[in-house]
Amino acid sequence: MTEPHPRSDAPGGGTEPPDGGKNGRPVDGPGPQEADLLRHLLRSPGYLKALVFCALIGIPVSLAAFWLLVALHELEGLLWADLPESLGWNAAPWWWPLPLLLVAGIAVGLIVTHLRGAGGHVPASGLTTGGASSAALPGVLLAAVASLPFGAVLGPEAPLIALGGGLALLFRDLAQAPATPQSNTLLGAAGAAAAIAAIFGNPLIAAVLLIEVAGVGGPQLFAVMLPALLSSGVGALVFTGLGRWTGLATGDLSLRLSGPLPRLDAPDVAWAVVIAVALVAVLHPLLVGARALGGYVTARPLVRTVLCALGAAVCAAVYGLATGRDPVEVASSGQATLGGLAADPHAWGVGALIAVLLFKGAAYALCLGSLRGGPVFPALFLGAAAGVLLAPLPGLGVAPAMAAGMAAASATVLRLPVSSVVLVVLLLGSSAMMPVVILAAVVAFIVSELLPPGRPAAH
Repeated sequence: MTEPHPRSDAPGGGTEPPDGGKNGRPVDGPGPQEADLLRHLLRSPGYLKALVFCALIGIPVSLAAFWLLVALHELEGLLWADLPESLGWNAAPWWWPLPLLLVAGIAVGLIVTHLRGAGGHVPASGLTTGGASSAALPGVLLAAVASLPFGAVLGPEAPLIALGGGLALLFRDLAQAPATPQSNTLLGAAGAAAAIAAIFGNPLIAAVLLIEVAGVGGPQLFAVMLPALLSSGVGALVFTGLGRWTGLATGDLSLRLSGPLPRLDAPDVAWAVVIAVALVAVLHPLLVGARALGGYVTARPLVRTVLCALGAAVCAAVYGLATGRDPVEVASSGQATLGGLAADPHAWGVGALIAVLLFKGAAYALCLGSLRGGPVFPALFLGAAAGVLLAPLPGLGVAPAMAAGMAAASATVLRLPVSSVVLVVLLLGSSAMMPVVILAAVVAFIVSELLPPGRPAAH
């Protein structure tokens, strides 16, 4: 793939004009050379073949991702609902996580020790599209099956990214297409996007997530996006307020959904910033500890993976014993529990919310540094639970608090502010909370980046 023509240092970001800028005319957009390069790239047979190949790859990758998610869901239901019921319990007893996560720790430790690719990267290092290979796929899939249904406090997005990227490269090899660094990056990203769309149910979040995860544009991308994102959020607040105060309308492209939508007030916006800072203060040390734990586990993966898995099991068991609630609320990704929390937040008392935040947070850190999976869904659940806990603050509503909490937690853990905004808005099914989502995500991202990162997690 042809490398892009370098941009100039001009504020407009364009290339130098044909006259070398001698006439002093500003350059407001891409120069002729960049435009010609794009046309040449789009007309080149190699790039068109790559586009067709990526489109075809999406079919088998989506099928594989679908069946993997089905298998994980069915196995989790079998282990946490069907099996306890067949043994005479209405729900899993408080001690149920102990044997399941013991099995998970032993299995993942053996996979990391003996299989190629170590079962995938350590989740504490975040999401990544790099390093996908077809040879590592068996270990990645086995580690995911051994971790997620057995109670790991992780989600399936990281194994799905590895599955999509690995399958794309496998099909490339089967087709005997030439292997180059550029084709590896292109096909890996395309396969990962097709797979990740399966779990989020939306191709938009998959595309945005992969743009940020792959680091397209490097630090300059974030430097440009953050002001634009923050400005758009503030602009949305201003337009919303002016429309409400004046009764006038400017016309927009939004769809009118049935049912009343919550209205944002000034306290909601102010509390969103406070929630973002508070969640960073809690989650950042947790992530630093998880990354340090990842390095500790790598030195002796079998024994220390088992110990961490048992530690997460103890967290879930103590939560179940202390609260009388289902221990799966701690020992899981939180995807299903998040739906129940959003549907009926008042079913959770203050004590239950504090307990699930403490115990699930501790189990999350242990699993991030030892087992295999992704960091997204537990972060979303912790953010939502924190939002519900803080919702009784003066002037704050449940919906804005949950929205701000999920956005802040996601941006803190993933360090992907735009993806966090898109993901939370799609989960809410409405753009009504978008201003607080944007503010919380941007504030959380900036504060997280300004804090010491700690030691990197081992891969």
